[in-house]
Amino acid sequence: MSSAARAARLQNEGLNKPSASTQRFQSFDLLATLVAVVRGDGTVLFANSALEDALGSSRRTIEGASFLPCFAEPHVLRTALDGARVNEYAALRYDARLVRHQAEPMPVHVVLAQTEVPDEFVVELLPLEAQTRQDREERLIDQAQANKELIRNLAHEIKNPLGGIRGAAQLLEMDIDPQLKEYTRVIIHEADRLQTLVDRLLAPHRRPHVVGDVNIHEVCERVRSLVLAEFPKGLRVVRDYDTSIPEFRGDREQLIQAVLNIAHNACQALTERIAAGDAQLTFRTRIGRQVTFGKQRYRLALELHVIDNGPGVPDSIKDRIFFPLVSGREGGSGLGLTLAQTFVQQHHGLIECDSVPGRTDFKILIPLP
Repeated sequence: MSSAARAARLQNEGLNKPSASTQRFQSFDLLATLVAVVRGDGTVLFANSALEDALGSSRRTIEGASFLPCFAEPHVLRTALDGARVNEYAALRYDARLVRHQAEPMPVHVVLAQTEVPDEFVVELLPLEAQTRQDREERLIDQAQANKELIRNLAHEIKNPLGGIRGAAQLLEMDIDPQLKEYTRVIIHEADRLQTLVDRLLAPHRRPHVVGDVNIHEVCERVRSLVLAEFPKGLRVVRDYDTSIPEFRGDREQLIQAVLNIAHNACQALTERIAAGDAQLTFRTRIGRQVTFGKQRYRLALELHVIDNGPGVPDSIKDRIFFPLVSGREGGSGLGLTLAQTFVQQHHGLIECDSVPGRTDFKILIPLP
């Protein structure tokens, strides 16, 4: 028996008289999976909050209507309900596609089970990508933690002898033939360059976390002005904001740096399109409800998308883009995304990347109060 079916059974046990469906099935709103309670003819008696979000429709719209049109193959659910009504099976499982408002159909695994009330069925929908996404998020979190330790240890190991190398080169420069000073200058220059790199690696761990009220759109506008100052021609920056998003507690400067690193990487990838005059960078903010990431479920979360129409992340580094010193362009330091991930994780958030040629979407997820 599925988790939703067990919940329905518990709701029915101990009831002395029938009550409203919203009261009987209120516990379904606590589930992250999509759940509907339907009659044998497919009419929806109840839809939980997760299903509302997935369909992009309100509960008032869903309840009382037929659930069949919500599927790309409605006849499959019709057949399943007909079989359940004549008790051909206690529960049925199959894969289907859930039709959503202004979105691509969602692949789901359907679990259909009859409750103890005649002609009443629980339809539980498990998004097929959910497990894959959760596994990917866990890998990102573990990877980021490993990166953090690697960066700190590597930076300290480099920093200690670096000062000695530079000092020795300066002393040597005082006593050698002037014609050889060119070589000591190379040593000093390269030591300074490595020192700058080490300082960037250690920056997130040195700087205190300054917490205050953050308006994410002020962050986006700041990044937008910096990007347009560097790329004044050939780049169009689109603002697609949900202005209802509340302020939250965070480090404004860290978030500006994180978003700027992502946006700057996108602009570097858009070099050819900027030259052609058709480059586009989009900042999109949305509220995510009942979101699960980082092994935790949050009632509300900020979703900030940084989307570009560039060539996409090369397949060779797609799984390693948040690793330190991994870059998709010649001359890149490979630190931008690593530092962005570190800053976002300090806000208990996560960065995800979805990239195909012509569209790369970096999504920042941060829990909201």
